[in-house]
Amino acid sequence: MSQTTQEKNKAFVLEAFDVLFNRRDYAAAERYWSPDYIQHSAHIAPGRDGLFNLVRSLPPTLKYEPGVIVADGEFVIVHGRFSGFGAPASWITADILRVENDIFVEHWDVIQDEATQEQSKSGRPMFGNSFP
Repeated sequence: MSQTTQEKNKAFVLEAFDVLFNRRDYAAAERYWSPDYIQHSAHIAPGRDGLFNLVRSLPPTLKYEPGVIVADGEFVIVHGRFSGFGAPASWITADILRVENDIFVEHWDVIQDEATQEQSKSGRPMFGNSFP
């Protein structure tokens, strides 16, 4: 049975994020991000080089954990946590990626500092089932 486009794109995003953010294999990551990659993030310089240079500038303790992931055609949204990058709080993100011909061509993100249990008005964690 063949994978649907959505299943294929979700697996692609999870693999790519692990390669770049956790393994930091920049040569392998080039396979996932187009040289003409369009970046819409307020935190990342333009293009693939902007993203790769940002990751290179972060401490080796950087870690990415994926959570819920959904796909609709060429768009994939992954809810995740970035930790270990030197900020007081981890970032909880919703990354929106456009996949075209098996490569990322465009990206948007929504970023929030992760709340502690004391800061959470709902009393629930922003990521996963427990507070960090």
